[in-house]
Amino acid sequence: MKILVAPLNWGLGHASRCIPLIHRFLDEGHEVILGGDGDSLTLLRRHFPSLRYVCLAPLQLRYSRRSRQVWPMLRALPRLIAWAVKDHLMLRALLHEERIDRVVSDNRFGLYNRSAECIYITHQLHIFLPKGWRWAEGIASRLHAHIYARYDKVLVPDYEDFHHSMAGELSHPTFTFDHSPFTFIGPLSRFANTNLSLQSTPPYDVVAVLSGLEPQRTMLEQDLRKRFADTQEKVLIIQGLVGRPNTRIRQANITIVPSMSDSELVAALLNAKRIIARSGYSTIMDLHALDLLGRTEMIPTPGQPEQEYLAEFYRKCCTDKKKAVILQSKIER
Repeated sequence: MKILVAPLNWGLGHASRCIPLIHRFLDEGHEVILGGDGDSLTLLRRHFPSLRYVCLAPLQLRYSRRSRQVWPMLRALPRLIAWAVKDHLMLRALLHEERIDRVVSDNRFGLYNRSAECIYITHQLHIFLPKGWRWAEGIASRLHAHIYARYDKVLVPDYEDFHHSMAGELSHPTFTFDHSPFTFIGPLSRFANTNLSLQSTPPYDVVAVLSGLEPQRTMLEQDLRKRFADTQEKVLIIQGLVGRPNTRIRQANITIVPSMSDSELVAALLNAKRIIARSGYSTIMDLHALDLLGRTEMIPTPGQPEQEYLAEFYRKCCTDKKKAVILQSKIER
């Protein structure tokens, strides 16, 4: 079977959680084609350098420097629609040129076609909106449902039982859509069930893993530099810039690297006394796979309600500093 795997280029999380799926497809003997754009495609190509890849419609979005992102996202809606249409047309042309049996889209809205089995991956069955806009959450969730209803299957990287859910209300909305064939497949992490040959890395007091859209990614990096500049703590900042040359910058007690290989990253995280990261769902799944949620300080991207919800969800779920325990009750918003 020939399978196209294409994640959304919105940070690195959508691409990173596709990595275990790609490994599974390859182990099953399938031919995999990588698809996408930007840093997400770069990350997949770095992990699978021997696989063929195709460039799909590019998506370049930026957040506001302020704590609210509603208006920047509303202004970006025409661009998002045009991007999805372009993706759809590019897929149609690709399927016309060659036989592809399955298309796996992680939140790329336009990758559906009757000529192939089309699968959509998402954990956001409930779309969270900021305060003042929560009246529109049902509308936003139904609009998203209208998108994924075009696909043959919808895969949810979470547990179906809410008592063990890792995404909480995000993947377990109060209403459901009967026409959408959901399949809960459990968490997806590139660090789960893998035999990484861990590289020897010096221990750090703090390891900060950055991700997400600009300028908020850079703003968090600047804040962390200021925060630890006058301390004695040994700090490693991983910028999450996979397209940059892999060089190290040392500023007194702070070491800064654009990115790390999986083996380097896992070793750094396991040896860290404390971890700082955005509360993106893919990051949470990776830290859960390594049993490191209990020593992680989560900083949600300002104005991104999904991350704000997840940060609060895990703050209330951590019963001690060593292990995160998922509670058997919903977190009240």
